[in-house]
Amino acid sequence: MKKKDIITVKIDGVRFPNKAYGFVDGEKVIVKNGVPGQIVSAQVIKKRGGNVEARLLEVTERSELERQEGCCSHYEICGGCTYQTMKRQAELDTKEQQVKTLLEDAGIHVESWEGITPSPLETGYRNKCEFSFGDEVKDGPLALGMRKKMSHYEVVTLKDCNIVDVDFVTIVQGALAFFQERNVAFYHRMRHDGSLRHLVVRKGKATGEILVHLVTTSDVPFSMEEFKNMILALPLQGEICGVLHSVNDGVADVVRSDEMTVLYGRDFFMEKLFDLEFKVSAYSFFQTNTEGAEKLYSIVREFAGDVENKMVFDLYCGTGTIGQIMARAGSKKVMGIELVEEAVVAANENAARNGLTNCTFLAGDVLKMVDELTDKPDVIIVDPPREGIHPKAIGKIIDFGAPEIVYVSCKPTSLARDLQEFQEAGYEVKRVRLMDMFPRTVHVETVVLLSHKKADSYIHIDVEFGEGEGKIPVDSIAKRAEAYKPKEKVTYKMIKEYIEAKYGFKVHTAYIAEVKRNLGLPMYDAPNAVEELKQPRKHPTPEKVEAIKDALRYFAVI
Repeated sequence: MKKKDIITVKIDGVRFPNKAYGFVDGEKVIVKNGVPGQIVSAQVIKKRGGNVEARLLEVTERSELERQEGCCSHYEICGGCTYQTMKRQAELDTKEQQVKTLLEDAGIHVESWEGITPSPLETGYRNKCEFSFGDEVKDGPLALGMRKKMSHYEVVTLKDCNIVDVDFVTIVQGALAFFQERNVAFYHRMRHDGSLRHLVVRKGKATGEILVHLVTTSDVPFSMEEFKNMILALPLQGEICGVLHSVNDGVADVVRSDEMTVLYGRDFFMEKLFDLEFKVSAYSFFQTNTEGAEKLYSIVREFAGDVENKMVFDLYCGTGTIGQIMARAGSKKVMGIELVEEAVVAANENAARNGLTNCTFLAGDVLKMVDELTDKPDVIIVDPPREGIHPKAIGKIIDFGAPEIVYVSCKPTSLARDLQEFQEAGYEVKRVRLMDMFPRTVHVETVVLLSHKKADSYIHIDVEFGEGEGKIPVDSIAKRAEAYKPKEKVTYKMIKEYIEAKYGFKVHTAYIAEVKRNLGLPMYDAPNAVEELKQPRKHPTPEKVEAIKDALRYFAVI
């Protein structure tokens, strides 16, 4: 196979994040957006590291895991819902196996694997969506909707959608007609001209309140008053609580605001979780699946155990949802940290609204703010952004020495990386449970309970210092202490850094584990191990085996 070749591939499996793979002429081919069991036509785009990467062109034969009904009209071109055709149970099984394999390959040893909890809603569950302005074809008419599959520029106009609220479709279609009638141009990312950038719609599932947020450049060739009136006149099931306009003259294709104006109502909507009320502002993080969030936070509350009269840290707290749930459960005190200042303001307001006096939320970067926390936590809850916890912040979190840490992750790859650090610092992964917060997509939430290892038993030793039989001379204490000082803990990270510095190549954690196992070195049990893989895992080359052995000798492990 060579670049640009058209090949036929049977999808044998999927690795996170949605890297489907199959074999052609004995070579492994990776194809994004595939479903196990499909036969697809694909074009080779590169060969790297012994693998072939190809772009999916067409599904020529469907998998038995797929269904024939229930797909929206945009499925073949929209890049949003990769698993839209999969049968529900098959989707859940696929996500669970992906995460389980990922953690296993990273050397994460799970005491109790607890499967995946399905979302209460499979369709129409999203309470927030960021829609992009653009065109469906180059220099074509204005479009408003989702990015096309495998494209950074073209946009699919939203006509129907399985995962958003029906009111979202009505608002998108109304806004598109408004701007098409006035011939308003979208902001062109290459030419840096035009006006329209994004339309963000948020809705409280429990309250029905809708927040509409238009983002443009400072060049606005239309009436904002007319736009507001159009939105208010739309036939919606919910009720508009606010219409906002933000100016973004930056180059990056992100929703941000140089300045924001409230055209109607207010700049937030209200939502309810359990018996708590939450004010959610325009840029505040709030779980996009409200009913799924109640399931997710129930898992977090269960994993945290009995928090009555305990100190709880809620790091990356957003609008304080998890922290307030812990406070309501009887925590002595909850301290939350969140980078987005307006989210922190909302979190403290929410706490006051819910009558909670035992929680405080602070604005700032977790990496810096944890240095200002003087209390000793009994439980730490972390719910970081997709990139995970900053490496330096992990060390600071570990230094608190909390008996339990509950890690909530929306990206399994960054979770696996971070868990390696916690594991090497003495934390055990006690429980793992997945929550399918994003049905029909490749994404999944993972909740992990980390517990610090405790000694199995203790012994009491009396020591006498001085001269005479059975006593330890004072002048030899330092020498004896040095002789009996425990060796520095040798981590996988230290081994990998040594090999890369000396040999100039990297080795996978799984390779180190395999060599240690073959040498008969102590290993953790892995009760969650996959009994039989569909495709045998690759083994380290002789060169890498010798490099790993060299590192083990260097650190006096062997």
